[in-house]
Amino acid sequence: QVQLVESGGGLVQPGGSLTLSCAASGFTFNNYIISWYLQAPGKERELVAMIGRTESSKSYGDSVKGRFTISRDNAKKTVYLRMNSLQSTDTAVYYCKADVFGERVWGQGTQVTVSS
Repeated sequence: QVQLVESGGGLVQPGGSLTLSCAASGFTFNNYIISWYLQAPGKERELVAMIGRTESSKSYGDSVKGRFTISRDNAKKTVYLRMNSLQSTDTAVYYCKADVFGERVWGQGTQVTVSS
C-alpha cells in the first residue's frame, strides 16, 4: 500500500523553527519527486517545496525561499522540511505529496500553528 505519513507539526512562536517529516512506504522511494504543500484555513493548497530524486534538485515557493529547506534521506525513505523564521502566515496544515504509479498520493497532513 502506497502511503505517506507526516509528523512534526505543532505550536511555535513567531521567529521559531520546526522540522516536519514525511515517511514513505509501499513504493520505490528513491525514484520519485516528493513535494510539500500547505493549506491555510479557507484557502487552496499551495506548493511549498519540492525535491527531486537526489539532493541536487530542489525548488521553493516564493513565500518560503530563504526560510525553509527541503531534504531527503533515501535510506530512511523520509523527506524533511526544516522551517525557520516562522511567521503567523505560515499557520496551516502541511501535506506531503508524491505521484506514484500514475496516481497522486497525499499524506494526512500535520498542523503547524505559529502564534505567541
